Amino acid sequence: METSDVLRDTQLAFDSVAMDYDGALGNNALVQRIRARTMAVVMRSVPSACNLLDLGCGTGLDTAHLASAGYFVTAVDWSSEMVRRTKERIDKENLQDKAEVKHLGFHQLDEFPSEFFDGVYSNLGALNCAPGIEDVAVSLSKIMKPGAKLIFSVIGRICPWEWLYYIMKGQWHRANLRFQHGLVPVPLNGRTVWTRYYSPLEFRNPFENAGFHLVSLRALGLFTPPPYMIRFAESHPNMIEVLQNLDDRIGHWPILRNAGDHFLIVMQKHA
Repeated sequence: METSDVLRDTQLAFDSVAMDYDGALGNNALVQRIRARTMAVVMRSVPSACNLLDLGCGTGLDTAHLASAGYFVTAVDWSSEMVRRTKERIDKENLQDKAEVKHLGFHQLDEFPSEFFDGVYSNLGALNCAPGIEDVAVSLSKIMKPGAKLIFSVIGRICPWEWLYYIMKGQWHRANLRFQHGLVPVPLNGRTVWTRYYSPLEFRNPFENAGFHLVSLRALGLFTPPPYMIRFAESHPNMIEVLQNLDDRIGHWPILRNAGDHFLIVMQKHA
């Protein structure tokens, strides 16, 4: 598969869902749980009034949240429709002095000045769509200040809920999709998002090679189900609260932190 085809397919897929992405598809209650926990770690890791880069900003929910909290946020996305939605949000909330939105892909990060950002974050698996994570790591090492933090929530390989869900439906190929290596075609609104799944170790290695070291790692959605199981979650609210409490309390434990629908990783550029 040519990189240009991968980029085009993924762009068109997200363009097609941008108008409705703040609803059940991209921001249901289970998504909001992941989003909130990532945002909390961003705010603990990087002081306010710093320069942040939002990789794969989507409709700009995180961008607006952090800009409102006093950060200066540069938001980028490869989907032109997602960029348009983010710009509309920033204008509506009068955050133009705190946020800038650019139509850029992960392959275009070298356009930023060297050692400019104090922190970079990416939420809800946006980096799983990067054609080459090694190139992203090298580009980020150039545009981040020494000591700057990376905060990424990434779709992982080992999701017990997903595996059991599809095994019970007899969909063996889908149950084992995350264990495939390389880019995998994932359907979205009748189109294709080319996705690469990672274990935490697979993900962190390119960044360590580019001059970053691990600060923290935890599972997100280990005991709670993945976002596409929102109907189950809405039917069992008390169970979900118990499971979320387990996620929050022990999702950082060794071994457990390597599983889950997502993992949340924090890394720091060497000073």
